[in-house]
Order: sequence, then structure tokens, then C-alpha cells
Amino acid sequence: MQPERPEERPPSDLLGYAVLLRTLNSEINRIAHAFAHAHGLHATDVHALAAIMDASAVDGEPMTPSRLRERLNLTSGAVSACLDRLERAGHITRARDSADRRVVHLHYNPGARALARQYFTPLARGTEAARGRFTPEQLETVAEFLGALNRELAAER
Repeated sequence: MQPERPEERPPSDLLGYAVLLRTLNSEINRIAHAFAHAHGLHATDVHALAAIMDASAVDGEPMTPSRLRERLNLTSGAVSACLDRLERAGHITRARDSADRRVVHLHYNPGARALARQYFTPLARGTEAARGRFTPEQLETVAEFLGALNRELAAER
């Protein structure tokens, strides 16, 4: 009988959780870096794209350059350069707010979403395969843990 692989054992301590989270982060970064490399983007650009895409779903409103700067902990110049690259590559558009022309909203282009889906399909498939091994109640607990962890880490910014 083969021993359990480390990632199959439930972690009982902080180190166990840390190893699992670092491994997950590494796998997601591997896919993100492949996407960035294939499209002449920087890794930061991929993080920006994810933040822009998630903003409406999470915050209920489009991302702005200033919120993106805070989210990614970048200078305003770095955000401008990143947005310029993303816009030139056709991944995003910038639109002025109709009520306050000083505000710029960032939108993820639908064509870019389809392009990204090609690279991130393995991540989605893996996520669904893993989710299929758990009950809805267990998944709710996992989601609560990940949400709490994200809030704790965000508070450290």
C-alpha cells in the first residue's frame, strides 16, 4: 500500500496549511505566467486582468485605476503602464463615468475573456473535479475559510 501523498493528508497545523496554500499558489501562477508569456504581458498584467474581471462580481462596480493601484500595491505610474499594455493588447477598455468624468472605469473585453478561457480551462476543470469530491456543506466550509483568509491577508496591506 502506498503512503498518502502530502497533499492528500488533512493538515493539522499551520505548516500543513502553508504548504498546501503555497502549492496552490504556485500552480495558479504557473498557468498565469504561461498566459502572460504567450500574450507578451507581464505577470502583473495578469493579476490586473483578474482584478478588473472580478471587480464587478465582488464589489458590484467596475474597477478604477486608483482601486487597482491599491489592490495590487503598485505606483500610479506602474498602473498606467500596465493599463496601457492591456489596452494595446485588446484586453481592456477604459471608459469615463457619465456622472463624474474624472472617474475612469476599467472593463474586461469579452474577446479577451474568451482568449483567457483557453489558458485557464485546466484550472476550471481541476477546480470542478476537486469540488466534485466534497459535499455542499464541506464546500461551504472551504469557502468560508478562504474568504476569512483573504480578509485577514487584505487587512495586512
